[in-house]
Amino acid sequence: MTASSPLVPGEEGQAPLSRSIDAVIFDWGGTITPWHTVDHRAQWHAFAQGMGAIACSLNDTASAVLAAEDRAWERGRREGSSARLEEILREAGLEPEHEATQAGVAAYREFWEPHTFTHPAIPSLWEALRAKGIRIGVLSNTIWDRDYHREIFARDGVLHLIDGDLYSSETPWVKPRTEIFVAAAAAVEADPTRCVYVGDRSFEDVHGPQSAGMRAIWIPHSDIPESQQVSHDATPDAVAHDLADIEHIVAQWSVGRPLR
Repeated sequence: MTASSPLVPGEEGQAPLSRSIDAVIFDWGGTITPWHTVDHRAQWHAFAQGMGAIACSLNDTASAVLAAEDRAWERGRREGSSARLEEILREAGLEPEHEATQAGVAAYREFWEPHTFTHPAIPSLWEALRAKGIRIGVLSNTIWDRDYHREIFARDGVLHLIDGDLYSSETPWVKPRTEIFVAAAAAVEADPTRCVYVGDRSFEDVHGPQSAGMRAIWIPHSDIPESQQVSHDATPDAVAHDLADIEHIVAQWSVGRPLR
């Protein structure tokens, strides 16, 4: 699938014009946050250093956790099953509650902090949508817990703008499983067919929401690693090359007019 101008809703394979929009649900990493290419081995080196590991022990620990994380995400792509940070640490032979492991987690979060900041366009976009009576949701594939994500949103001053949020770490599923999108719609008290999903990954964020009856807006600005891409034939209902485009797209859908 390639980037293009916003698609006209109602074309073959696209959502019909007759449904108004009650909620817009956003992916987190690469959508609410700007896309960053992260060295995943480096994150676990930081974790191992935080634990106090040195030399060979540092490399062994980092390699073990990285391998466990890779297996977890691969299971998600293959089976649609979710994972949690604590489970990944246990699979790597570590006890999550151990003092050294907790120190490693603190270093891991410090490593990630520069990559967690909310895109500066998000607050005004969410305020504009909510001013039109449209609820704001968040749905993320993540190994981190709800409290950690909410701490991030509170830090960035946008938590009060979120009407409902759901994280794969608290469900049995990951995107693109239909069940997780249905649950995300329930979190914003909306029918899935009256929701729009916005995300940067075409398999998870276009194919997935459309399977639940949602419209999908694709943001094609992220450099998704080839190993994380999954072939599919879904076509987005619209393409947004800038977050500011989303307000216009949703406004046009809300009144049942084609995009221009």
